[in-house]
Amino acid sequence: MRLPDTGLNAFEAILARRSVRSYRDAVVDRNTIGSLLEAAVRAPTAVHEEPWAFAIVQDRQLLQRLSERAKPLFAEEVRRAGVERTGHAFNAFASPDFNIFYDAGTLIVICARPIGPFVAADCWLAAENLMLAACAMGLGSCVIGSALPALNLPEIKAELSIPADYSAIAPIIVGHPSGATPATPRKEPLILGWH
Repeated sequence: MRLPDTGLNAFEAILARRSVRSYRDAVVDRNTIGSLLEAAVRAPTAVHEEPWAFAIVQDRQLLQRLSERAKPLFAEEVRRAGVERTGHAFNAFASPDFNIFYDAGTLIVICARPIGPFVAADCWLAAENLMLAACAMGLGSCVIGSALPALNLPEIKAELSIPADYSAIAPIIVGHPSGATPATPRKEPLILGWH
């Protein structure tokens, strides 16, 4: 596979990556998605399990239907967990115009069968590789954890060709950002010990 020339080294991509929530109406092509998946499967994997599998959704009507299905399920999950629902993030779910995928044209769902204790960790490592590669290629990405309750419904999994014995673990939107996304402040590393 020919690697894309991104102009960023790994550390620059790490510092430049943002959770992008505003996208242009442009399609991410199959070759680019192939490159992102190639980056994903190069992630570290416990005992070389490589548990990941991918479902790609680019049908905008399907993405809209998934958003509408996911919003009330996530709101109910938050309510049951007793999480304090304040701020813009939770209020947006009540709006009929809010799309949990932020109108991105591509959703990549990293899935796996529960075959070992490190499957979820492996999938999240693959997700980070994918997001860093997207950033280096000038694309935006964002984890959409609020989609998980809907993505793991049997009827949704069937519609997305996700086998019944697989679970959706890491849903990531990818697209062409509509503008710059400012950096958010981060806390300094909390060092608990240095022996």
